[in-house]
Amino acid sequence: MSDAIRKTQKTQEVDWQKVERFLRNAIPHLPEGEMKVRQFSEGYSNLTYLLQIEHWEGVLRRPPFGEIPPKAHDMEREFKMLEKVHPVFPLAPEPYVYCEDPEVMDKHFYVMEKKQGIVIDEELPEVYGNPEQAGPVISKNVITTLVQLQAIDYKEAGLAEMGKAEGFMERQVKGWIKRYHHSKTDDVEGLEELEQWLIANIPVNEETTIVHNDFKLNNMVIDEQSPGLATGVLDWELSTIGDPLSDVGSTLAYWGQAEDADIGINIISSQPGFYSRKEFVEEYAKQSGRDMSNINYYLAFGFYKLAGILQQIYYRWEKGEIEDERFRHLNKAVTNLIDMANRTRRGEVL
Repeated sequence: MSDAIRKTQKTQEVDWQKVERFLRNAIPHLPEGEMKVRQFSEGYSNLTYLLQIEHWEGVLRRPPFGEIPPKAHDMEREFKMLEKVHPVFPLAPEPYVYCEDPEVMDKHFYVMEKKQGIVIDEELPEVYGNPEQAGPVISKNVITTLVQLQAIDYKEAGLAEMGKAEGFMERQVKGWIKRYHHSKTDDVEGLEELEQWLIANIPVNEETTIVHNDFKLNNMVIDEQSPGLATGVLDWELSTIGDPLSDVGSTLAYWGQAEDADIGINIISSQPGFYSRKEFVEEYAKQSGRDMSNINYYLAFGFYKLAGILQQIYYRWEKGEIEDERFRHLNKAVTNLIDMANRTRRGEVL
């Protein structure tokens, strides 16, 4: 972390005593000990903290410090989504309490259950063995968990009002194109051609399921001893209802391979033993029974959407709104992702 970020955080600290007082009033039977706070490793979006009071643990999620776009980082919606999803999909954390009182914190936040296990991000835990052993097991675990989530009856779970299934992909595609151009900086070869293709070929899928919208390996919690057992699925900020194959496309975009150019994110799946993207699709088709003949579209859009996410971050970095050196070269990753999306639509990736 840069000195600039440390300095910024020092001037934007949370008053944890106020938070603790709020939690003790809101959550019954908390232990009497001192509340300890630890920030999880910083991602590109919301801030997440581990709260510990003796044997009790909770996770607090809040938006980033500073100004945020309207409707972005909606903690209340994420909290309500978890209230609906957790009872029917226990891998989603149980939400404990939501707060929007500015006297407690500058931004709205919520506290949820701490899922126990390992989040695989930068390296494979030694306890899982080598990648050749653990890779296939973890790969299948990711697919099985996604298929289980999509098998839930969203209407019975009371989630019909949490999204609009009709026109889902059209809104997704046009919405992400709008976001990309709102934060555009560099001219990228093949961008206009890709966007025209995405708009002209929007698929119509009559099936509707829960869509996590950010389903990837490092948003899963895996059992500490068994790489084939999921204990949690995290980060429900973007979740809704819609086309299940959109989640597959997003997951595949994050599912990097050894031959990929830099796409700006940590990649574990490029190690020997992990499924290739093609093997991932084959196993998903086998487990879900879905027609995957149009998967190139969903993967191309997955690459484009990831490019849009990184472009928004790079735009803020270039403007000086954020001063994290991790973001200096994200424009190169964006260019690579646009190229991979174009290669995908030509059938060169899967």
